[in-house]
Amino acid sequence: MTTDSYSVAMTKECDRVLRGHLLRRDRQEDLCFALWNLSRGSSRTTALISKVIFPREGERSVHGNVSFNPGYFERALSEANAADAGLALLHSHPDGRGWQNMSRDDINAECGNAGRVFGATKLPFVGLTMAGDGSWSGRFWMRTAPRTYERMDCGLVRVVGDVFGLHYYDGLLPAPKSTKAQIRTVASWGKKRQADLARLRVGIVGAGSVGGLIGEALARTGFEDVKVIDFDHIEEHNLDRLVYAERSNVGNLKATTLADRLQSVATGSNFHCEPVSVAVYEEEGFRKALDCDILLSCVDRPWGRHVLNLIAYAHLIPVIDGGIAVQTKSNGELRRADWRAHTCAPGQACMACLGQYSTGLVQTEREGLLDDPKYIEGLPAGHPLKARENVFAFSMSCASFQMMQLLNYALAPLGLAGPRPQMYHFVGGFLEKAEQIECEPDCAFREIVAKGDNCRYYVVGTRPSTKFEIKENDRLADHNPSPFRRFIKWLSRLLT
Repeated sequence: MTTDSYSVAMTKECDRVLRGHLLRRDRQEDLCFALWNLSRGSSRTTALISKVIFPREGERSVHGNVSFNPGYFERALSEANAADAGLALLHSHPDGRGWQNMSRDDINAECGNAGRVFGATKLPFVGLTMAGDGSWSGRFWMRTAPRTYERMDCGLVRVVGDVFGLHYYDGLLPAPKSTKAQIRTVASWGKKRQADLARLRVGIVGAGSVGGLIGEALARTGFEDVKVIDFDHIEEHNLDRLVYAERSNVGNLKATTLADRLQSVATGSNFHCEPVSVAVYEEEGFRKALDCDILLSCVDRPWGRHVLNLIAYAHLIPVIDGGIAVQTKSNGELRRADWRAHTCAPGQACMACLGQYSTGLVQTEREGLLDDPKYIEGLPAGHPLKARENVFAFSMSCASFQMMQLLNYALAPLGLAGPRPQMYHFVGGFLEKAEQIECEPDCAFREIVAKGDNCRYYVVGTRPSTKFEIKENDRLADHNPSPFRRFIKWLSRLLT
């Protein structure tokens, strides 16, 4: 398992249950085991806590420094093996605050059992410590040689639900210093919150009109680690809505062009934007998305949204989604224009249940039919796939809605839960009353929360060729023609 960094994630409900068990009223230490599922990104490995295994009577001893007996460990290890999951040991430091170091007893309990855990599960033993203020610390015990296990600290433990809990390890992810360019921004919510925002790994999926505006907002706000995931190229008809593109950029990759723009306007002292010029439903794009702490969905096709929906629930990476819908009359006049933004995370409605995409059209896109003009022409009038919705002014508002959802969710002003779905109607000029919406009882995404790579949903695939790529392939074929094509060209020149 090769990786550059490690993290742990759990749902808000899991955090609540563990807090109730580990933080005892008598202020003694306590412990429990839990199962975790693997979420393997391109450069980060995450343990997703999926099930708590509470101790039974007599299975652990609370005596100041808590300890567990062999029977409890064997029971937990057996459950992990049966579930094809990893095993984690969680314990508390009730007098601690913030990120916690490990005592000799802590190290012996975890490192001393890492070999047995790896032998049974083929996964590292994961350790978690909860401080008295509810802060989490996490680590992996990685096998580096026979009977040798090395501690790999996690840079972040995140708690995901209607709130977004961020527990950083400053030793790996030090709080960035604010710059003079950020004075007004920091004054709005303080240095601590700004440091939390700046350290988030944010992914923008789709570098169109909305994605470009969101990228500009992230860079200027002080976020320092951004990925842009988009396979497409800039075409002339995009210039009415891409805030970062000029005529000289036509033909360039959107992800690279946007990344260059953000690099030039960022206010953070260590800003880095990585362009990922593939689709999020391709293996590389999917794994790059799993390296992020939060994702902004700026795509309008069903396959991309389907993948992001799965990531939000199976991999516990919140997705801030938005969309624009425009309808015109038969004479071309505007009938309606609406846009919405919402946060997808466990405990909140997914994109499919909100009607943001049709699961039935995912396979249609995988087969390339959404790029087939004949198929699109055959759709009935008013079908969403026939819409041309990326009007710059509408995109500005939609991007703003998504950015506000992100800030509200990550900052949690006054300790309030994250925002509910928002819908704005341009015709009539009103914002619908926000209501709490949950997934349908039979929603499949409710069943795969924190399952990660074990969710058994295979959503990645090969991207159908676009117009641009077909032309590019033809050009390359002309440059490196086959022997038969070379013979035809030679014969044509001879005859003329």
